Amino acid sequence: MQIRLFVAFFIGIIIPQLLFVAAPNALAVSEIDKLKNQIEDRSSRLADIEAEIARFEAELQVVGAEKSTLQSAITKLETERRKVGAEISKTENQIVSTDLEINKLILEISKAQRDIDVTEAGIGAIIRDEYRASESSLLEVLLLHEKLSEFWSDYESHESVRNTLAAKVSALDVFRELLEDKREQSENKRDELSSLKTQYTNQNRVILNSKQEQSELLSATKSEEKGYQQLLSDQKAAKEAIEKELRDFESKLQFILDPNTIPALGTQVFSWPVANVIITQLFGGTEFAKQNSAVYGGRAYHPGVDFGAPRGTPIYAPLAGTVRATGNTDAVPGCYSWGKWTLLDHANGLSTLYAHQDVLGVSPGQKVSTGEIIGYVGNTGYSTGPHLHFSVYAKAGVSVRKFNEIKTVTSCGPASTPVAASDAYIDPMVYLPPR
Repeated sequence: MQIRLFVAFFIGIIIPQLLFVAAPNALAVSEIDKLKNQIEDRSSRLADIEAEIARFEAELQVVGAEKSTLQSAITKLETERRKVGAEISKTENQIVSTDLEINKLILEISKAQRDIDVTEAGIGAIIRDEYRASESSLLEVLLLHEKLSEFWSDYESHESVRNTLAAKVSALDVFRELLEDKREQSENKRDELSSLKTQYTNQNRVILNSKQEQSELLSATKSEEKGYQQLLSDQKAAKEAIEKELRDFESKLQFILDPNTIPALGTQVFSWPVANVIITQLFGGTEFAKQNSAVYGGRAYHPGVDFGAPRGTPIYAPLAGTVRATGNTDAVPGCYSWGKWTLLDHANGLSTLYAHQDVLGVSPGQKVSTGEIIGYVGNTGYSTGPHLHFSVYAKAGVSVRKFNEIKTVTSCGPASTPVAASDAYIDPMVYLPPR
């Protein structure tokens, strides 16, 4: 009798619940597979776009090696725009792909939740049936059977039910872990989508900046080669005057570097600030460097490392930190200095500078994580071509000043810049990964 009751319970309660959820879950699986195919299609398109970007980068290397003429400058700007346009297409595809992945995760979360609900309902039904069956004592159940064999068969059936219950509880734990994992993935993808949308906006700003630069270049030179060469000469002279006054000012600042306040030299604390590492100029040459050749190399003065990269290339924070300040020396006409720059403070006693940016991706006070995009490579300030200038300072030895505090710097006046005593500069290469 007990066996018949159990069979009736299983057919009448559990099976309808499974049938109820089977159709929606089958539909969800079909939609998930459809989204997977769309994501794979997007990945294939991304590979084609990346190949196109590589072709533009190769063209830019050829143009960049040519003699500086007005025509080569215009050609370079136009090629840069085509490259950034391809990168915008890449970002658009990444946005669509990420959106598809979020939709897939939503379906997977919904499916996992339904699996949990059905399993919990099944567990509850089994527990209630077992509770009702347990109201009779073992002796009473024995007396209800005419044959001992029927009793043992009924007893074993209850053992089977208990084993089924244990399996369902185990499955429930698996479903719950899966649900939490999918929810975490969904949150990460939403953060990624937000970051990609910001990147898309900034890449479009790079295009607009390039068009404005070309227009201003043609206007300033009156579209003549003679005017372009004169412009280059004037910019170089102004830059050298500014740099000399800045160096003279910094040489008089008092700061003694305490080695205990910074990481040990040779310790890799930074990752590379750009994805494709092409170093076009190394660090060296401060007054302090001449007396500490092991640290600074004693090379001609250059307060950082230059990374050659096309306009619009993302700049990544090499270490978590807080944005102390940003600036734009180009906001003051004739101030041929860093252009758009960012100063990051790190918790290990170091600060880092990122100069000549096309678009600033962060603002003062903002906290950034290692690998986060903080800006985009440009050609702002005094720069003979798009690149990232990367300086490292002892944090205690660098401050942000107005140029008119430094000296009567020609044409710079109210523009701001990071300023550091000679002893506060550190060769970035001693903290970067081995090449």
